Amino acid sequence: MLLTPFQKRYLRGLAHSLSPIVLLGQKGVTPSLINELALAIGHHELVKVKLSGGDREERAAQIEALCAGAACELVQTIGHTATLWKRNEKEPKLPLPK
Repeated sequence: MLLTPFQKRYLRGLAHSLSPIVLLGQKGVTPSLINELALAIGHHELVKVKLSGGDREERAAQIEALCAGAACELVQTIGHTATLWKRNEKEPKLPLPK
């Protein structure tokens, strides 16, 4: 499901008070990290991820790998923190505006 700009703005507001749940370490994006992210995003729907890496290109590659691995969408990126979202199909927790 692609998010509209209005929905992304709404989710950014909800994510403002959240702390990062998943921390990316020196090993980068690993299968076990993607599994943990999938569990966290399945439970919370909206999570923040603290990224490692020095330059923007490396962080962008990490975000792309995380989104592809966990089948989620990027809401926003601020510095070394990315906010990711995925709808829980069985039990939705966050109502999205249309």
